[in-house]
Amino acid sequence: MTRPAFGARLDAAVAARGPLVVGIDPHLPLLRAWGLPEDVSGLERFALTAVEAVADRVAVVKPQSAFFERFGSRGIAVLERVLAAVRDAGALSLLDVKRGDIGSTVVGYAGAYLDPASPLAADAITASPYLGFGSLRPLLDAAYANGRGVFVLALTSNPEGPAVQRAVAADGRTVAQTVLDEVAAANATEGGPLGSVGVVVGATVGAHGHRLDHLHGPVLAPGLGAQGAGPRDLPAVFGPALPWVLPAVSREVLGAGPDPARVRAATGRIAAEVSAIRTSRMAGSGR
Repeated sequence: MTRPAFGARLDAAVAARGPLVVGIDPHLPLLRAWGLPEDVSGLERFALTAVEAVADRVAVVKPQSAFFERFGSRGIAVLERVLAAVRDAGALSLLDVKRGDIGSTVVGYAGAYLDPASPLAADAITASPYLGFGSLRPLLDAAYANGRGVFVLALTSNPEGPAVQRAVAADGRTVAQTVLDEVAAANATEGGPLGSVGVVVGATVGAHGHRLDHLHGPVLAPGLGAQGAGPRDLPAVFGPALPWVLPAVSREVLGAGPDPARVRAATGRIAAEVSAIRTSRMAGSGR
């Protein structure tokens, strides 16, 4: 049976639950804040409690793989349970792994994260294009074949990013714009309401001068909450691409724990703010 394209599934999920993405980032300060031990048992309780609190009400849940990997094989086993729990709750999983390599290695990553037979399979992953966008082809091919998605780093909010991403190539485009244009070209071959290849553009990057309105794909926008961006900042950063933006929040929501009801309340508050801004701007633009 052919699985529906990720872009179509994401479009339906956002229509039903709104665009907010909640990150599951069980770093040690949050485990401590929740009064949990800094071991695999604390990791599992934190992550599964967070999933229970939010995964039945948001479109996308984004576990950060590094915080599970640091505990070795037992941490990876927890990540497998998290991905299964997200799926059971009806949300899409976006595994933040930022993988990127060449040849058989990237094929291996595609099998690990985008093959439904793998216990680590997610609905989508993040990927780095800085070995050349073409190096990601095995990930894109696996995503298309399995109804999965890939979000490609383009404009990140870390201070080191601009030195690479805003460097100007011989054709006059920045490296980031080259990535954005490659994603747009990939999505141009895919029908449906939304392409299955997305980009990552930080919500805190400010005015950036890059074109986003041609992507025909989703824009993951990390940085809401503790990293400094608010829902009202989104129109200025994303402009006409706002309808395809998936704002991501983590610490501001997770910091409300360990009470699941407080995590749910924080999620609901931010989701309502995002939806209000999105609806207002889209109505104003005639979309």
